[in-house]
This record gives sequence, C-alpha cells and structure tokens, in this order.
Amino acid sequence: MRYHALAGTERSALAASDGDDVYDLTSANPNVETFSDLARAANITEQTIDDVAEGLIDDAERLSSDYLDERIGRPVAPDEVWATGVTYHISEQARKAESGTPDVYLDVYEGDRPEIFFKATESRTVGPRETVGVRGDSTWNVPEPELAVVLYRGEIVGYTVGNDVSSRSIEGENPLYLPQAKIYDRCCSIGPCVASTESVSDPHGLEMSMRIERDGTVLYGESTSTSEMVKSCEELVSYFTRHNVVPEMAVLLTGTALVPDEGFSLEPGDHVGIEIDDIGVLENTVTTV
Repeated sequence: MRYHALAGTERSALAASDGDDVYDLTSANPNVETFSDLARAANITEQTIDDVAEGLIDDAERLSSDYLDERIGRPVAPDEVWATGVTYHISEQARKAESGTPDVYLDVYEGDRPEIFFKATESRTVGPRETVGVRGDSTWNVPEPELAVVLYRGEIVGYTVGNDVSSRSIEGENPLYLPQAKIYDRCCSIGPCVASTESVSDPHGLEMSMRIERDGTVLYGESTSTSEMVKSCEELVSYFTRHNVVPEMAVLLTGTALVPDEGFSLEPGDHVGIEIDDIGVLENTVTTV
C-alpha cells in the first residue's frame, strides 16, 4: 500500500491507496492521524504497517482520487533527514568535477564506509507541490533525485521520493563546507507518499527519472535505475544506525545518479519532477531562500 498525508484547511488525516482505491484511515480510527501513528501501532502490535491498515479499511471512508490529489501533503514528518553521498559512479564523477580536492570522493566510492551526513530537520523539509529552496549565496544549485528510505526506530518501514537540493558552488570550494551546501531552509523535499516495503518489488531495481522545466521548456530529462547503487539500502541503513541513537521517525536519502550538466543551475520558478517506480512523482517549484 501507499500512504498519503491529507493536508489543508480540513482536519489532518492519513490515507491509504491500493491501486485505484483510496481510504481515509483516520476516519476508521482517529488515533491514526499520521504515518508515524501507523508505524507506532505496527511496532506495538508486532505487525506490518500494511497489516494494521488492512484492519482499518473495512471501517474507513472511501475517497476519490481527485480528493486525494487536492489534499496531498508531506507524507511523513521525519524527526531527522540524513543523506548518503557518492553511492553511484556518476555522482562520484560529478563530485570530483566540482571539487578542488577530487581524490577524497574516489576514496568514498571505493571504500567500505559510505558517506553519511545530516541533511534536514522536519522544519526544513517540504512536501509535494511546496517550494524547495536554493541559497541566495550560491551560484550553482542543483536538485538531486534520490530513493528515500523511511525508518521507524531504525527499521525500514517504507520508501518515498527525495530531493536533496544542493549548493554545489559552496561544496566545491571545500569539502568542509558540506553542511552549508546541504542544510538550510527548504533544502529537502519528500513525497508524494510512503510506499510500504511490501509494495516495492525491489528497491534496487527501480527506474528513477527527473524532469526540470523553466517557463514551459524542458531543460533536463533523464532516467536511471537504483540498480546502479554501489551499496544496498540495508548497508546504508546499517551504517546510519551504527553507534548512533536514531530518532523514532527518520528518512535516509540514498544518493543520486541524475546530475544536470555543469552549466545548469536552478532558478526561482523552475519546476522539478522526480518519479520512482512503485512510489510516484514528487513535484516542486523552486524559490530563493
């Protein structure tokens, strides 16, 4: 199943979709208002999140797909978002090209230990159709489409789409500037849903594509596969949780393989669409922060 947050002026709620069928789970049990509530219930009862949702569907209100489309919000409110870098060969090439110290990235790509860094807090993370930010003090800004792993108490409970917006001009000056290149207002978007682990056929065999439009013109449109990742989601999660007290709800971005040419930089008003098989399409416009 896929889980969606219903946002807007009406009450907040959690919806589940299975094919064309959409159910308001909160109407069946008001204690299940968010994806975190569902994950917590599954953890307490030692069930999967899909099992808990199945138990609510018979009493849940049916929703139209149009209603879901109108109300869709950020599917999960993560306490923390972390990210991994240089997990695809093309990202290793791109990091080397932007950096004045390129050799450090080769060490990451070929090493046993992945690059893992803090990316965003809940307040810095936006959802579908909200604006993502680019820093006003950066001259080279790019979106980074990524498969995102959703974790409850360190365990994988689902997947979503992530956009790890990055200030490449800042990071390229010095690797120690990475936090400033990555962490700022509206630096990350996730959505449009959380797909349960049961609904994702193979997280390492998903087609991922990105489209960037400006004033109605497509400036970038490419696709890749998560099969190109040099490390598995389980490996990345194991390093993230190793000797680290992780929050109840976290999202871990798994790296990018879609990198616009060096001459491209995001501008305010640009539209970014990222699609991953079995999950959906995450769409955002761009603003300067």
